Amino acid sequence: MGYKSIDTLQNDLAIQVFHNRQDSKKAAGRALGTLVELVTYYLLCSWDLRDHIVIERKLPEFANSEIVHNVEFSLHPIRSLHKIGMQPYSRPVTPAKIRKQSSLLANHRLKSNQIVTSRDIKRNATLLVDTQASLFVAHVDQLSESSCDLTIVELNSQPFAIFECKRVGVEEGMKKGPQTIEKAKQGAYVARSVSSLQKIRSRNGQIQGIIEEADGNFRMAPYHSMLREVIGSDSLSEFPGFMLTVGIVSNHGNWFTSNNYNKELRVLAQSYDWLLFLTDQGLHEFIERILINPGPELEAAKQAFLDSYSGKAGGNRFTKVNIDVSADESLRSFFQDHSSSIDKWFNVIAPERMSIDALKRDLGTLSSKPS
Repeated sequence: MGYKSIDTLQNDLAIQVFHNRQDSKKAAGRALGTLVELVTYYLLCSWDLRDHIVIERKLPEFANSEIVHNVEFSLHPIRSLHKIGMQPYSRPVTPAKIRKQSSLLANHRLKSNQIVTSRDIKRNATLLVDTQASLFVAHVDQLSESSCDLTIVELNSQPFAIFECKRVGVEEGMKKGPQTIEKAKQGAYVARSVSSLQKIRSRNGQIQGIIEEADGNFRMAPYHSMLREVIGSDSLSEFPGFMLTVGIVSNHGNWFTSNNYNKELRVLAQSYDWLLFLTDQGLHEFIERILINPGPELEAAKQAFLDSYSGKAGGNRFTKVNIDVSADESLRSFFQDHSSSIDKWFNVIAPERMSIDALKRDLGTLSSKPS
């Protein structure tokens, strides 16, 4: 590509795409953060986890509902799954129209979210119903001028895993982003407070895990041994409130000095159960495939990105939540077709000596458990 670093790429985007903004570099940085979130969403879809996803849900701290935290992605057990075909149909596709088509949502208070707007913008993982016990979420399977095929999932409101993305840009004349430690501490606090599996440190520095079992008794063991036991259990109900915490960081200069971890990365690595690093090379490749040199299969994604940041009214149509219909189709196909090579965009920071395939197995195991 010719880019020496993500920060150089951010400067180039500021000049080429965001030159009409008052703070062009900050706008380019926000766009890069959006791209990292998009990579994460479509990565999860390529791992066959789409039907478990809820986006930007507020989660309470474990046993402390007075404090909630907004997380990018939470993964929830499926209670039931339903296929609904709407034919013929008209846009926008709304929860009320789905209820007319199916009795599934009868007697529920519906959200106002549109699944597909009249401007051909799709809402990923559209929340239809939110109750204390369960959620109803819609996913678009296939869309044409005459038909709309949907998957509606009823999910347990308690997630089995969360994913958070952390990226901070570097300002001119500085070695790393000024808010890097604040974002690290914020992520670490959330990772340590939302799951029933708690971490404590013994005097010899070893991390112990302690968890309350369903009968009210407490168990304590070395943390990763306890984590393996929980994931290997027969049912999520054996350890109420447990969730696997996964962090994704990007932009090498903020988290590493040469090949050594900065303090900020160490804070995150000891807080999340899994910490992945989206390499500069991986993010470069994604941006090149999307923006710099897209083939015909990704031209729709490039156009949606450029339309979103053209400065014209009409709203962003290239985010993890709201995305152009054609751009979504192209990204789903791209990530599915190149899943094995995209997995290599990531390095596993924690746990040590573990692979991304092991994380996929953990998520697959948790997603298949009865709740």
